[in-house]
Amino acid sequence: MRVLGVDPGLTRCGVGVVDGVAGRPLTMVGVGVVRTPPDAELSHRLLAVEQGLEQWLDEHRPEFVAVERVFSQHNVSTVMGTAQASAVAMLCAARRGIPVALHTPSEVKAAVTGTGRADKAQVGAMVTRLLRLSAPPKPADAADALALAICHIWRAPAQNRLQQAVAQHTAQSTVRRTAHATKGRTA
Repeated sequence: MRVLGVDPGLTRCGVGVVDGVAGRPLTMVGVGVVRTPPDAELSHRLLAVEQGLEQWLDEHRPEFVAVERVFSQHNVSTVMGTAQASAVAMLCAARRGIPVALHTPSEVKAAVTGTGRADKAQVGAMVTRLLRLSAPPKPADAADALALAICHIWRAPAQNRLQQAVAQHTAQSTVRRTAHATKGRTA
């Protein structure tokens, strides 16, 4: 499975591509940051993020896109920019029919380090170890993007089984309700 991880941001949008399957060694395919100038107009910054992400999608052709779920912060302008960049990433993936998964920061930290309270240095160190890199990716946004991709690769099998179970339960419930309604009309 090939996953593009996106750590959304307006100034630095981390991107990382990882190949692998749960239970096997993972391989980093690419890592980087899409940058925009902080003094540029918002619309131009969002366009630059979109163009940068489109280049990554063209070059690496991921099967999934994993985006950090935006969470509430004290600084409203920061969370707005993060949410806007996140929406651009989801739009780019949706335009191509690529499934998108959202993972919270604590889910990613727990998947990669074993604790949802890990700091950036711990995440970077584990990404380096898991991908057998010589040094942690810089800046931290790039390491976070790789962590998102790793998290998705490891969590996807369980999530898929859960989604299948929910779908099966829903289908069975619908069949039961339909049979009950039909039985009531024939009585």
